[in-house]
Amino acid sequence: MPRRTKAILGPSRLSQILLSLNRDPKPVLHGVKALRLTLAARNDHFGARHFVKEDLPRIQYANQGIEVLVNKRPKSPTETWNPELVLEYRNGSAKTFDLSQKWSTSIFQEVMDAAGGQAWSRWKAKRHAASLPVLDNMPESASPLAKHPSAAEKTGAAAVLP
Repeated sequence: MPRRTKAILGPSRLSQILLSLNRDPKPVLHGVKALRLTLAARNDHFGARHFVKEDLPRIQYANQGIEVLVNKRPKSPTETWNPELVLEYRNGSAKTFDLSQKWSTSIFQEVMDAAGGQAWSRWKAKRHAASLPVLDNMPESASPLAKHPSAAEKTGAAAVLP
C-alpha cells in the first residue's frame, strides 16, 4: 500500500493575525497617554464599531504603553447621541473627535493626523507621490450616506442596486 502524503497546510491563524497587526502604515501615536472611545453597544455607530474591530487592535499593538478604553453604552432608538473618541496627550491636553456618520478609515486617518508624527507624514507623502489613496480601502467620499450620481434618476429597487 502506498504511503499517504501529508497535506500542505495553509498559514496558521496566529500568522494571519500578526500580518494584520503589522501591516503598513504602522499606527504609532506620539505623545498620547490614553485613547477613550464611547459608542453604542448595538444597532448604531457602525463606522466607530468597525474602527474598534479593524484598527483599534493595530493601534494597541503598536502602542503598548497607551491606555485604551472602549465604552459601549446601551442606546435606545429614541436617544440621539454621537460616538466620540478622546485622545489624551501626555502634556495634559485632550482632543475630541465626533465619529458620527464616518467610515472607520476616515476615523483612523483623523487619529493619525492628530498624533501620527513624522512617520505618518512620510507615509502620506509617499502615497501622494505614487498617486495612491492614503489608506487602502478608503471610500471615495467621507460620508457613507453619499448618493450614487445615477440614483437620482432611478426609482424603486433600481435606485439602490448598482
